[in-house]
Amino acid sequence: MILDSSVVIAAERAGQTAYQMVQTMGSDDTELALSVVTILELAHGVARANTEARHTIRQRFLQDLLSGMPVHPVTVPIAMRAGHIDGLLRAQGLRVALADLLIGATALELGFSIVTNNVRHFEMIPALEIRQR
Repeated sequence: MILDSSVVIAAERAGQTAYQMVQTMGSDDTELALSVVTILELAHGVARANTEARHTIRQRFLQDLLSGMPVHPVTVPIAMRAGHIDGLLRAQGLRVALADLLIGATALELGFSIVTNNVRHFEMIPALEIRQR
């Protein structure tokens, strides 16, 4: 399963550690991973923290994720898939934010489902298996 930033942010805001979040996501045989785009979104949140304490908590959470979870890059096949999906959706008058499109395409390309609190955006991506958190 690819974890969308909405799930990771919700866990951090609930006071969970990265380890606790991973423990609540599934069984030992469930592979959890992140898209590099999720890392971008989380780094953005660290930079925007409005207090030093919040900055420290977010930074620690992000570092713990990076040390314990695989992060998948946007490869040429993922970019090609995202571009194809974007073209199909726009032809129908639909638009998915680029970050969500890349995260969804990563999951599809790797044969993973996505865990998100943002079902509305991801449900527009054809064939993507979505697990709401």
